[in-house]
Amino acid sequence: MSNLRVSRLRPPTTVAVVSESPGNEPVGSGLAAERVRRLARVDELRKRGDEPYPYRFDRSHTLAEVRREWGALEPGAETGDEVTVAGRVMLLRDTGKLVFATIRDRGAQVQLFASKGVMGDAAFDDVKELDLGDWVGAHGTIMTTRTGELSVKVDRVQLLAKAVRPLPDKWHGLSDPDTRFRQRYADLIVNEDARRVFEIRHATIASFRRTLDAKGFIEVETPVLHVEAGGALARPFTTHHNTLAMDLYLRIALELHLKRLIVGGLERVFEIGRIFRNEGVSHRHNPEFTMMELYQAFADWNDVMAITEELITQAARDALGTTIVTIRGQEVDLADPWPRLSMSEAVSAAVGERVHPSMAIEPLRAIADRYGATYESTWGTGRIIESLFEEVCEPGLVRPTFVIGHPVEISPLARVDRDDPYVTERFELFVDSRELANGYSELNDPVEQRVRFEEEQAAKEAGDSERGTVDEDYLRALEYGMPPAGGLGIGMDRVSMLLAGVDNIREVILFPTLRREQRSGGEDKEAP
Repeated sequence: MSNLRVSRLRPPTTVAVVSESPGNEPVGSGLAAERVRRLARVDELRKRGDEPYPYRFDRSHTLAEVRREWGALEPGAETGDEVTVAGRVMLLRDTGKLVFATIRDRGAQVQLFASKGVMGDAAFDDVKELDLGDWVGAHGTIMTTRTGELSVKVDRVQLLAKAVRPLPDKWHGLSDPDTRFRQRYADLIVNEDARRVFEIRHATIASFRRTLDAKGFIEVETPVLHVEAGGALARPFTTHHNTLAMDLYLRIALELHLKRLIVGGLERVFEIGRIFRNEGVSHRHNPEFTMMELYQAFADWNDVMAITEELITQAARDALGTTIVTIRGQEVDLADPWPRLSMSEAVSAAVGERVHPSMAIEPLRAIADRYGATYESTWGTGRIIESLFEEVCEPGLVRPTFVIGHPVEISPLARVDRDDPYVTERFELFVDSRELANGYSELNDPVEQRVRFEEEQAAKEAGDSERGTVDEDYLRALEYGMPPAGGLGIGMDRVSMLLAGVDNIREVILFPTLRREQRSGGEDKEAP
């Protein structure tokens, strides 16, 4: 489309016009007709010797760099400063002898000022043939229009990728959330809020890494395929290794391998990795999500609670420039101290009578029935108290709050509390009724850990599919001796939700798990 030619290793390909587009839109519809027109343009360019999809393009500046260096120019300024830039065409305005095209790259947008008198007839005509969504490279000089719009007065424009499908906002938009999440590539093109969310997510994870590095933690990688599904109460995904002829599980937690490294003497380790749990999908849950877990030798739950506050508060500073976030219409300063709330005491206050894991189970079941808290016949008092807490207490937790005093039954890897043998030195961080973090003083007694594992195995065999099994290799590691340690897991997706101010976990996962698309009649189809 420009005066530049791109050599090819094979003859140009001619695009055939078909009666039905790959997106299953019948010819004659707006979208299908537009695709046919754009494909014909690709064919035309190749026939004349231009390649609409060149191999590479060298730019001298990003658009953000252009704005930083020349953004203060006065209206009507002309410079002799030459730049070569690239971006996607987002706006086009054709006035006859002038074409104004706004292009955008990852960081900014700048206007291209195309003049027939500068470019010549053929090259200018090619600019007039551009469509919204096309990627272009341009060479020219920096200027501003009379209205002060920073622009590149172009003398050459090269098509870098022809968009044969029009941008969503031109035809039907992406107002349906399921379509937005399924077609994330299109969502990111037209939705500035989506791009902002993932910039915040990136800044959050980068902040975690910097903070932990400064504290002497080393980042490690542990296996995704596990022989035993342990480290959390969750139902795993199962797969099979053909060569080894064995079933394996996608990991449901990072914990047990990281604690093996504490046994090995690494002392401070962390991992940011993908976790897989074969559970329901909702605005708070995705079957695969990202966790940060850390383990620190010679520490306990108080140390990791302090680290939790520091990590999230510093991430807010780094990602947002402030520690103040808005939750349910309230301004909350994350830098304020986070209170601690006992699980049993919170439930007792909510139901108006004492609740504790040491009590008899029948009165506790009666309380659960009265407040609509569900439970299974195999559950002990600890799991029922947790169910009651979820029912009567969680909805009221808005500001960051450490919930402490978890029953032993629901905390198989945590140490028993120094002052109460029925609960553990464990905490969960809740914000806006969502659990963001979980940590505790780590159980390092191999004899007691075996008892806990065997209780888990018995519960699993009794029908509780989320319970764990006896991990003999982990027990062997503990027998070599693990020093006192504190451990922490933080859900990076939910922290990103908090800082980005969104309520749906799919907003912070680039490609969330969705139901398979269906054609009419039940066949799989491509998204429109």
